[in-house]
Amino acid sequence: MIEVVEMTREHLDEVMDIELECFPIPWSRKSMEDELDRKIAYYYVGLVDGKVAGYGGLWHVVTEGHITNIAVSSKYRRMGVGDAIVSKIMELAEEKDMLGVTLEVRVSNEAAISLYKKHGFKMEGLRKEYYEDNKEDAYIMWKYLIPVENIT
Repeated sequence: MIEVVEMTREHLDEVMDIELECFPIPWSRKSMEDELDRKIAYYYVGLVDGKVAGYGGLWHVVTEGHITNIAVSSKYRRMGVGDAIVSKIMELAEEKDMLGVTLEVRVSNEAAISLYKKHGFKMEGLRKEYYEDNKEDAYIMWKYLIPVENIT
């Protein structure tokens, strides 16, 4: 069973292991600690048998959300951890009455793109050479929680 809870400093060792495993340019521990203190930031971990299997974060900026990162350890992929974390983030976005949620994702990251599409995200744009490590492009994806025509 997957349990999704708010990330705390007690989770940071395991979160940093996942960060180092998953990203070519990982965030530093200090950056992650700073995120936990940031008033606009919300971070969650997905626990499997009490172990951190993945994590994800959202910034609440004025009227919208921005998913900062979602990462799942290779040991726990294809078990629904990422899905559970995205679901929790989207619940929060709805609770906070956000107009929508956006994110960037590598054009080559088919698994992540599929996960976001499952949650109703649509490709809305492209950021050329977005990623520093290899200059890969990123899709900009959005999920509007209020119909666009109702946003004034």
